[in-house]
Amino acid sequence: MKILQVNTEKTWRGGERQTYYNIQGFLQQGHEVELLCRKDFPLHQKAKELDINIHPVSNGLQAILYLLKHARYADIIHAQTASAQMYGVISSLVHKTPIVYTRRVDFVPSGFFTKLKYNRTDKLVAISSAIKAILENFEQTNITVIPDIANPKELNKDRATKLIHFRGWHNKKIIASIAALVPHKDPLTMVQAIYYLSQMRDDFMFLHFGEGTLQHEVEREIADLNVNRCYHLMGQVDNVEDFFSIFDVFVMSSQEEGLGSSVLDAFQYKVPVVSTNAGGLQEVVEGNGLLCEIKDAKALALSINEILNDADLKTAITENAFDAVQKKYSLETITNQYVETFESVKKKR
Repeated sequence: MKILQVNTEKTWRGGERQTYYNIQGFLQQGHEVELLCRKDFPLHQKAKELDINIHPVSNGLQAILYLLKHARYADIIHAQTASAQMYGVISSLVHKTPIVYTRRVDFVPSGFFTKLKYNRTDKLVAISSAIKAILENFEQTNITVIPDIANPKELNKDRATKLIHFRGWHNKKIIASIAALVPHKDPLTMVQAIYYLSQMRDDFMFLHFGEGTLQHEVEREIADLNVNRCYHLMGQVDNVEDFFSIFDVFVMSSQEEGLGSSVLDAFQYKVPVVSTNAGGLQEVVEGNGLLCEIKDAKALALSINEILNDADLKTAITENAFDAVQKKYSLETITNQYVETFESVKKKR
């Protein structure tokens, strides 16, 4: 099967990493994969490591023009973003190639043209039941749930250890989050949670990996709550997975979340998770970590504190989570689900 992956984002976030994993999985099963992506941005650079044809474009118009001319030669267009879905639908007036769109966000869609775009998409993949429910409320029925992939890598533990030595954090618990500084990730609640935790104990450091539009607001909140000593904005870091080797607790404060693929990383590297129950986080973390209500900073702080104080609890939830990630979110399992979905779409056409 010839699969054309389409993701023209400029960032390297969960969706781009999942696109990369999808390509790896399809290649391992012997499928022919090509990638349409944004020229010179992280996904383009990362994909050069793979043995595939890459078609870099500079803007959306170029993406549509490429699809108008070449998409007919693919068996499936796998759109990984809303923009990619739109490009596929617009160009489908010419190429007629089936479009499968993976939706990773739990924002509520609206509008006539959005509904038209969805109605002209052959298959919708929701990465969680929460997203499926949102699409069903938007009067969509051609939906299947396929979660994100947890793909373990060999961690560069020396890199993480050097950070500890350089900062002098040898005797500190390391709590962390990997999340963009954007509204739906709710980083301000995270800062408040760490403030409440700092009132309970002083033996920790909090590392926040990510950047975004709320950077200045987060910096101001850190200063206002006087948690500069323990709250560290680490920025966007390549191969951030390496740092799971030093984390004692991983935290998500999202108010909206499709699934939260960084949580899957925490599971496979046996780091206990504390999370809000936003969107798909609830079904992923329930039974595998501690869940809190959205925007409840005190509950997040209490849950972090509970894990740090209870070694038996930490062991129990990390073992449960590790078993879950091996069974449900492996590269092979998710790739098989996608291939079955693609084959069923082809048959209907």
